[in-house]
Amino acid sequence: MKRKRRDNRSFKESVLEKSSFFQHHPWIFYPLIAIVSLATFTALSIAILSRNLPSLAELEVAGDPLLVTRIYSSDGKILDELFLQKRIKVPLIQMPDNLIKATIASEDRRFWRHWGLDFRRIAKMAFVNITSLKIRGGASTLTQQLARKVYLTPRKSIIRKIREQLTAIQIERTYSKSEILEMYLNQMPLGRGAHGVQAAAQAYFGKNVENLTVEESAVLVGLLQLPYGWYSPDRNPEAALKRRNVVLKSMVSCGYLTQAEYDSVSQLKLGVIDNKNEQGAIAPYFCEYVRQLMQDKYGLRLYTDGLSIYTTLDTRVQACADSAMNAFVPSLEKEIWHRFIKNHEFTNWLDPPLDTPEKIRAFLADSALVDSLMEARATVQSALIALHPNSGHILAMIGGRDFKKWKYNRAVQMARQPGSAFKPFAYTTAIDNGWPTTTELLNQPVVIIMPDGTRWSPKNYDNSTGGPTTFREALRLSLNMVAARLIQEVIPPQKVATYAKHFGFTTTINPYDGIALGQDVVIPIELTSAFSVFANRGVLVDPIAVLRVEDKDGNVLEEATPRRREVISEETASIMTDLLSTVINKGTGSAARWRYQFYRPAAGKTGTTNDFRNAWFVGFTPQICAGVWIGFDDERISLGKNQTGANTALPVWAPFMQMVHDTLHLPLAEFVMPPGVVRLKICSQSKKIATPSCPEIWDEVFVRDMAPADTCDIHRGPEKNRDWRKKSDRIIF
Repeated sequence: MKRKRRDNRSFKESVLEKSSFFQHHPWIFYPLIAIVSLATFTALSIAILSRNLPSLAELEVAGDPLLVTRIYSSDGKILDELFLQKRIKVPLIQMPDNLIKATIASEDRRFWRHWGLDFRRIAKMAFVNITSLKIRGGASTLTQQLARKVYLTPRKSIIRKIREQLTAIQIERTYSKSEILEMYLNQMPLGRGAHGVQAAAQAYFGKNVENLTVEESAVLVGLLQLPYGWYSPDRNPEAALKRRNVVLKSMVSCGYLTQAEYDSVSQLKLGVIDNKNEQGAIAPYFCEYVRQLMQDKYGLRLYTDGLSIYTTLDTRVQACADSAMNAFVPSLEKEIWHRFIKNHEFTNWLDPPLDTPEKIRAFLADSALVDSLMEARATVQSALIALHPNSGHILAMIGGRDFKKWKYNRAVQMARQPGSAFKPFAYTTAIDNGWPTTTELLNQPVVIIMPDGTRWSPKNYDNSTGGPTTFREALRLSLNMVAARLIQEVIPPQKVATYAKHFGFTTTINPYDGIALGQDVVIPIELTSAFSVFANRGVLVDPIAVLRVEDKDGNVLEEATPRRREVISEETASIMTDLLSTVINKGTGSAARWRYQFYRPAAGKTGTTNDFRNAWFVGFTPQICAGVWIGFDDERISLGKNQTGANTALPVWAPFMQMVHDTLHLPLAEFVMPPGVVRLKICSQSKKIATPSCPEIWDEVFVRDMAPADTCDIHRGPEKNRDWRKKSDRIIF
């Protein structure tokens, strides 16, 4: 107990001694309290502000920037780019030294030596700002700029500044200097919608970043602080030029450029390409079609993850399609507008209508107003689809005259009556069910009962009539009355409607007598795909736009698997191809031969609807199937008298097919006839195997097991020909 009290006394004595020290030196007490309080406050503040700083995992994710998704053609061209921020990530090693040096010299000269904060620069800029009583500049390091851009907001405040500094320190602890510099140069906005130096190099100079010259690099670095502000080449070219030279001068100060080099390059022009001449997407309707397909699968990732979408479109085929369309449709439109104006067909398009000669004359006197009305109401629209018959690949797509004005894709979204272009599917149904091509029907008037109960008596285009007519002749001349009788007398409409579904038509095909005349609407891509069945030996391959999708690292996310199904027999497809070849060789599509000099083996069919409101031509070779539609968005407006598929759509189809086969250097290919089909010389009267005495003979194709076996019994000829008939009662070619 005594020892314990002795210890207590010595403790009291110690306290008294210390107290006496503070009593004799009171000035030390207050600074010490202030220092401790400040340290405590700072520690608490840092602890609180550090709570919501990005974690290492968040830094890894945020360090991987939003990237551009690219759509590629089958021949390796970039068709379009999809992005929220136009950014193309490139590794630091791909960036030129002059760009890196310009960045360091202009933005952060001590970058390689500091650890996120540059206290020397902070002190210097604080002194400059205080002495000048103005904000002459900031002291943010390159790492701080990255932290502010990627992880924080640009809103200025003391709290944000402290968080920026703390995040910068964390970045420096997480990444190497090279990684930080790579992130910085891939992240920063540089104007014209470009984020990162690769996208900016393409936007301003039309080249990749590795090809930038020193003065071009200086232009981009000069945009780091105010990409859309005073130094923008689009807003103030003179200021941008001065800013470039300031960056170059900084490089001289750091020893990255000699004075002589500066004197040389500083005299060069800015060299920025005109932003107004920036081209849009190649095949914009196709690219939008692909975008919609991918949007349903990938959502926001489509615009942020830097996907690579490899498509079926061939830019060479697309160029041929654009050329053929642009060579004909504008002149057609000019001709139609002239008719509208001459015949005053536009008077009811206005509200109120022009109902007096005086009003019409006054309106026509204003040419600008007339052109405006014509463009708004009577722009001739178009659609074209080109497919590879065997693979279903979409090779080219045109969905309208101008994608910037009309986003509506008529090739895949529009549904219109096909008219006579639908007849082949009615004849296909008959042939696939055992009816030979020599089947004859009367080319005489017929009455069709329409779905609403009304009576319709279709006429042939030329108002002609005739006697018994074979399938080949009826298709060759596109005879409406024979097609109508086909449904009434040979094959029921319900069966044709069923076949239409098998051919891939998704629109409603009603089982009525008018089905063979194209009474129901179809979609251009589906009509073209259906025709490709004939070229592909009876097999339908669903149209394919996207071959493969890869992520930014090259991993395959999806790959197309063609969907194939047999629709008709190979024999039926071959026979129909032969019938449709006659349409081009000497039928309604013969202008492809004599006017447009397209002489390759080909088959196809014209299509025209009532009052010439829709014009079609769909045809194919063994290598390519293409469909063309011409008309107005307002289906009440007629293309005009005689504006048939042969006169309006064929003039696009034939030049396109000629150009594309020549451009791709496709070899001459014949339609291959399968073993189950035979070609015979047939007497036109008896429809039996011809003899040398038959006055009119033509080639006809049959399913081998159903081909005629007897020779003509009408034109027997001299007795000496009997031995010839016995030796060869069939002539097969």
